[in-house]
Amino acid sequence: MSHPVKITLIEPSIIIRSGMLSVLHRLNTFQMDVYEIKDMEQLRSSLSWQKPDILIINPSIFGMFSLQQIKKESTNPQLKCIALLNALPDTISLRTYDEVISIYDSAEQINEKLTKLIIEPEEEKKHEALTIREKEIIICVIKGLTNKEIAERLHLSSHTVISHRRNIAGKLQIHSTAGLTIYAIVNKLVSLDEIENSGNS
Repeated sequence: MSHPVKITLIEPSIIIRSGMLSVLHRLNTFQMDVYEIKDMEQLRSSLSWQKPDILIINPSIFGMFSLQQIKKESTNPQLKCIALLNALPDTISLRTYDEVISIYDSAEQINEKLTKLIIEPEEEKKHEALTIREKEIIICVIKGLTNKEIAERLHLSSHTVISHRRNIAGKLQIHSTAGLTIYAIVNKLVSLDEIENSGNS
């Protein structure tokens, strides 16, 4: 990500809070700014200016409030919420959370859970940002077609094809045919068999 991930940690126990902060600061998968909060009153007064990407919160802290209410007050539709467990869980209430971290999780497990919430949606966004036409052009490029051949096949001008290719490179930050090939296979735009067959034809 181009900016640090903003994480707000809400836990009343200073011992657990300090331990969780220590683990988070040891992770180096991505940059993060971590804020620590001890109660709901502090959380509600800080949501508007902290604008967190992720809340790691002890579910027992809510009292009369709900997770849905906090998400609404955050004004961030992409906000992810992780339950921080230090006791036996109420499995029904945990269904509203995006992930669950236990105080018994290792640093590696915590890292994996955070990475899944942060990195994978970014990759999905990049993939979804492509238009149908751009996906068609990627397939043509990795099959070895020239700009002129792509234009003829898709009934476009060469100038339009070049413009689409420039947009694709900008969105994906991929500037080689090899890179596009790997991207297309990973994101199931084409199969390995299709690429091998196009190379033989």
